[in-house]
Amino acid sequence: MILEGRVIKQGSVEGEALVSSEPIGFYGNVDPDTGVIIEKGHPLEGKSISGKILVFPTGKGSTVGSYTMYRLKKNGKAPIAMIVGESEPIIAVGAIISNIPMVDNIDISQIETGMKVRINGKFVEINK
Repeated sequence: MILEGRVIKQGSVEGEALVSSEPIGFYGNVDPDTGVIIEKGHPLEGKSISGKILVFPTGKGSTVGSYTMYRLKKNGKAPIAMIVGESEPIIAVGAIISNIPMVDNIDISQIETGMKVRINGKFVEINK
């Protein structure tokens, strides 16, 4: 299946999806040294986003989240790409300054954790 979205940060990457049904706030909710989601009660609490294609509905929280994403990238703990239902400025800026390929306006309900996903520009290919 191929979905078409909007490019936020251009890129081409393939990897395993890690899907959240809830928004993700990077500042204070993701450990920038480990890449593990530490937000209490979050569906991905305790999971590492490092090396995954992170799929989530939207971002939330402080503008410092963009810099947390940058720290994740510098520490080698960032996701290799992000697919977002609807981007907002914090996530978009974070992807751009961290050079993390990102596409939004995607129906994320079509993607499940563990699926092999390929992003090529505005296209997302899902292998079930």
